[in-house]
Amino acid sequence: MNIRVNGEKFLQDTVQGDRLTLSGAGAWIAINAHTLEVAIQAISRRYPAVKHVVIDMARVERLDTFGAWLLERLTRVFSARGCATDVTGLSSDYGALMSELRTVKLDDGSRRTGSQSLFYAFASIGENIASVGGSLLAIVNMLGALTMAYARVLTRPRSFRFTSLVHQLDNVAWRAVPIILLITFLIGCIIAQQGLFHFRKFGADVYVVDMVGILVLRELGVLIVCIMVAGRSGSAYTAELGSMKMREEIDALQTMGFDPVEVLILPRILALLIGVPILTFLGSMAALYGGGLVCWLYGGIDPEIFLSRLKESIALNTFEVGMIKAPFMALVIGVVASVEGLAVKGSAESLGRQTTASVVESIFLVIVMDGIFAIFFASIGM
Repeated sequence: MNIRVNGEKFLQDTVQGDRLTLSGAGAWIAINAHTLEVAIQAISRRYPAVKHVVIDMARVERLDTFGAWLLERLTRVFSARGCATDVTGLSSDYGALMSELRTVKLDDGSRRTGSQSLFYAFASIGENIASVGGSLLAIVNMLGALTMAYARVLTRPRSFRFTSLVHQLDNVAWRAVPIILLITFLIGCIIAQQGLFHFRKFGADVYVVDMVGILVLRELGVLIVCIMVAGRSGSAYTAELGSMKMREEIDALQTMGFDPVEVLILPRILALLIGVPILTFLGSMAALYGGGLVCWLYGGIDPEIFLSRLKESIALNTFEVGMIKAPFMALVIGVVASVEGLAVKGSAESLGRQTTASVVESIFLVIVMDGIFAIFFASIGM
């Protein structure tokens, strides 16, 4: 069987008893890969009973990774049937490429037994646990690096880049105000509407004010704001740092004697620590305003009654609980975003993967931290 493309012969087969000789020629490169693949599949099916296969590559003019993989796949097909397979005549220039391909192992999931599947399942769990441990270790390392950078700034205040802090504050806080106000306003409206709809069955409409006030000031205000900041600013931090890492700008800073944590990360973290509490306050006020508006228009509760009931149902510590949480959650968002940004490798795929991981991890840790704070404040009576 002779396989030709534009008059060029690529593969010729000769059979002598149970010995099969395959002679390759021409250019085994990606542009001819489809024709070569068809030929290899046809020959594999045509000679199922041969005992010895010799593949002569002496007349092959060019060989790239695709062609080398097709050659390796051909040898594996016959070797899997128990045939003695030899490759001869291949130029020494391609020896390293073929040696590398021989180390590639194909995972055929269909051949796994039940015990093997169980083993791989436990191995996957172990790898995920190790990955979580590595992420936690990276977060702790980043916290230590931030502490050291902050200490250096305190000893040398003039070295701090105040312009960068103002720029990050503009991005994190000022430009986020419209979307934060809109989302929290709608959340307040929805909570009040649902509360009125269900409480009205028991003639307890006025207690909707208590529910809105406590939920917004203690939990939902800071939680919604931090989730929005993680998706907006946290992802931006990861993408910015990741792009710098890909373009080797961070390596250039280190070469010039600058600490990337102090120059790039510290202003971003401080901007979050300042901006998130401000956004939390504004978001909580917008949610209360939305709840009051719905209570007035939908529930018939006058604004004077709403404000009077709100003063009775909440205390100063209700407001303090939400505001205390804000800087801690901001720190978590900033640290996770920075860690994932510095973990970006040299590809666009890595940048997308780490940006996604940054948002998911930040939101997860924010919710976990909110639960921990809820237990803590309940235990001390706040």
